[in-house]
Amino acid sequence: MRPALDPKAGEESLFDALVNARDRFGDKEILEDQDRKPLTYTGLIRAALVLGRKIAAMTQPGERVGILLPSSMGVVVVFFALHAFGRVPVMLNFTSGQLNLKAAVKASGLKRILSAKRFIDQAKLDDLMDDLGTVAEVTWLDDVRKTIGVSDKLFGLMGGLMPKRFRTATKSSEPGVILFTSGSFGAPKGVVLTQKNLITNCRQISTHVPLDPDWVMFNPLPTFHCFGLTGGALLPILSGLKSFQYPSPLHAKQITALLGEVNTSVLFATDTFLNQWARVAGPDDFSTVKFVVAGAERVRDETHHLFNTKFGGVKLLEGYGATEAAPVVAVNHPDRNRPGSVGQLMPGMEARLDPVEGIDRGGRLFLRGPNVMAGYVSADNPLEVQPLEGGWHDTGDIVEIDDEDYITILGRVKRFAKIGGEMVSLSAVEGLVSTVWPEHRHAVVAIADTRKGEKLVLMTDRPNAESSALSAWARDHGAPELAVPKKIMVVAELPVLGTGKTDYVTIQTLAESDARAG
Repeated sequence: MRPALDPKAGEESLFDALVNARDRFGDKEILEDQDRKPLTYTGLIRAALVLGRKIAAMTQPGERVGILLPSSMGVVVVFFALHAFGRVPVMLNFTSGQLNLKAAVKASGLKRILSAKRFIDQAKLDDLMDDLGTVAEVTWLDDVRKTIGVSDKLFGLMGGLMPKRFRTATKSSEPGVILFTSGSFGAPKGVVLTQKNLITNCRQISTHVPLDPDWVMFNPLPTFHCFGLTGGALLPILSGLKSFQYPSPLHAKQITALLGEVNTSVLFATDTFLNQWARVAGPDDFSTVKFVVAGAERVRDETHHLFNTKFGGVKLLEGYGATEAAPVVAVNHPDRNRPGSVGQLMPGMEARLDPVEGIDRGGRLFLRGPNVMAGYVSADNPLEVQPLEGGWHDTGDIVEIDDEDYITILGRVKRFAKIGGEMVSLSAVEGLVSTVWPEHRHAVVAIADTRKGEKLVLMTDRPNAESSALSAWARDHGAPELAVPKKIMVVAELPVLGTGKTDYVTIQTLAESDARAG
C-alpha cells in the first residue's frame, strides 16, 4: 500500500517552509551553481531578506513582479526574496519571443521585471529587453546589489537568526507564482499556483519517492518551466537535498562532465535533452546517478535503450505533469517502474476520466487536488483569477488508469485527427514512425483535406524519409494504413520550445504553409 499524503502538508507559507527546512535538516549547504560558491540554508535566508527588502522599497505588497533569469542560485534567491516581503513572482520565459513575453506581461499585470545585465549580455538578449522596457520597468539586480550597505548586511545577519520576525507573514492560500504554459499546442496561458500548491506538490513527490538528504540534485531545466521550478529548485530545498543549478539544458558536454564532478544523485530532464546528453556522455558520466526523472514529453524507446545499455542500467523513470498541477501528477517509483506508463498518481489527488466520442480506450483526464492551481489569468482582466469549475482541471489528455493508479498516456484530445470518419492518435503515429526510424526525431500534425476531412503530415530529421517504408512496416505489423503519413517534410532540425518540448504550433504553421504553397 502506498503512503498517504499528510493532511497538513502545505499549510505554511513558502518562506516559512524554507525556514522550517533549515530547522529540520540543519544549516547545511543547499544550493550551488557554476560560480561554485555554495549557499547554506542561512545564507539563502539572509540573501533573500536583504534583497527582498530592497525590492520591497520599489514595489507594493502583493504586487506581481517579473523574473527573467536562467537557472542559477540567483533566481532562487530572487524567488524567495519576493516571498520574504509578500510579493508574487512571475516567471518569464526568455526563449518564447517578444510577442509571447509581452502577452505574459499584459496577462499577469506586472509592472516591473527583475533581470541581470551579465545574463542579458551573455545570452545576447539586449533587443528583447529594450522591447520589454516599453511595457514594464526593468530593474537590474546588478545595480541593486551595489546599493547593499552595512545596515542591509546587519539586517540580513539578524534576519538569519530570527527570520520569522523579519519577513512579511503571508498565507499558504495566497499566490506562490504565476507561470505560463509552454504553448506547445497554442497561446501560453497564465497559471496562478498558490503557495500551498507548490509546497504540497513537493510533499507529494517526497512522499511517493523518499529522498535522502545526503543526495545531490542536478537541475538544468529553466525555472520559467514548472518542472524546473518545483522539481529542480523547490523540491530539493524543502527536502534537505543540495541542488546544483545549471543555466541551460543545451550544453550537453558540459552537463555530462559536471554530473560526476558534483556527485549528482538525481537528475530531472526531458526526453529531448536526455537523448542528446546520452549520445555525448562517456560510460562513467552517469556513475553517481541513482535515477533520472523524465517529464514534459514522452520518453522514446531509443532513450530508454541508451540508458539501459550505455550507463549500466541507470533507472530512467518517466513521469507526467501539467503546469496547472504544480506540475507533478504521476511518476514511476525506482522500485516500481513500469516503462510505457508515466507512473502512479500522486497521493492526495483525484482523477476522473470522461468518455470521448470516437475514442474507445481510456478517457479525457480531469484532475483535482491540493496541488491543482487556483486558476488562470488573462490580459482581459489580469487581476481576476478564473477559478476551476468544481476544482477540476481538464488536462486535455486521453489516458488509461489501472487499479494501482498507474497512468498510461494515449494522446491529447487536440492530438487526434479524424480521417475518413476514424479517430487517429497523432502520438501513436509518431510512435510508429519512431519504431521504424528510432535514431531520429519526428512530429506528426494533421491538416485539412477535402477528401477525407484531415490528413497526416510528418516532419522528420531523417534524410530521404519515404512513406513507403512506413507503409511496409504497417502492413507487416497489422497497423492501419490510416496511421501512415503520406506527406513528409524533411528538416535539418525539428522546432522545439525552450523547455525541450516539440513546438507543435510552429510545425502546424509550417505544414499548413507548405500545403498552401503546394
